[in-house]
Amino acid sequence: MTTKTKILILLLWYPVLAFGQQEPDTVKHWKAGGNGAFNFSQVSLSNWSGGGKNSVSGTFLFNAFLNYKKAKSAWENTLDIGYGLTQQGDENLVKTEDRIQVVSKYGLQASEHWFYTVLADFKTQMDLGYKDPPENTIMTSKFMSPAYLLLSLGMDYKPNDNFSLYLSPLTSKMTIVHDEQLSSQGAYGVDPGENLRSEFGASIKSIYKKENLIENVDFKTRLDLFSNLADNPERIDVEWETKFDFKVNSFLSASLGTTLLYDHDIKYVDADGVEHGPRIQFKQLFGFGVNYKF
Repeated sequence: MTTKTKILILLLWYPVLAFGQQEPDTVKHWKAGGNGAFNFSQVSLSNWSGGGKNSVSGTFLFNAFLNYKKAKSAWENTLDIGYGLTQQGDENLVKTEDRIQVVSKYGLQASEHWFYTVLADFKTQMDLGYKDPPENTIMTSKFMSPAYLLLSLGMDYKPNDNFSLYLSPLTSKMTIVHDEQLSSQGAYGVDPGENLRSEFGASIKSIYKKENLIENVDFKTRLDLFSNLADNPERIDVEWETKFDFKVNSFLSASLGTTLLYDHDIKYVDADGVEHGPRIQFKQLFGFGVNYKF
């Protein structure tokens, strides 16, 4: 074998050999996991003198994370998906849960517990939503209508793996209403006929989570605040979520979650179609079913 041939073989195989040597070192800096759950309930009545309706409901919840940490760099990625439907008797299906949220946060350590951080947060829903369930004749939301995208720069305080407080004086919030019908109504704060509303301000994102808060009970809470500094900064958008996961065994669990929302740009419309000012929105979800943690 000539010297040139040896050199050529070495050049061809060097990337493979180098990757094979670096892979264990690279992989150990990544951490991934998640949880999937399906909750189901059903009521069937026959000649039931007490009255009532047959009903069936189901909710699917999924969350996953993929994190990277090496030296002073930390990159955290999360995906949350929820979808639920319910039906009473012969009525139309009614949506009870519908969300997609993707958050990516990269930080460069500045001191023991502080990180210079850039963050991207995107959320929308998958299915049609209606103002008049179960008739389902007045559409109020759909995929990408609305959708929210936040891009921000700030500092992240992380004293441990359970708590994070992210402070951003530079935040861009974009509200997307892709559907032309909703856009023409000026839904979700966009100008009538426009598909995008941009706001600039400051934001706070706080997360606390604790496994085995008490035995077999995990807890997580997330609070997001945003203020449009250019237009009525005292009007603060609020999104506060809490969730308790109760472990029965390896595959059965129960969950209790609440969501509180306030956005001054979202008006309340009653059952008669009369528009009122913004109001606090609240949702509570309880379920029992199959759970798988990975």
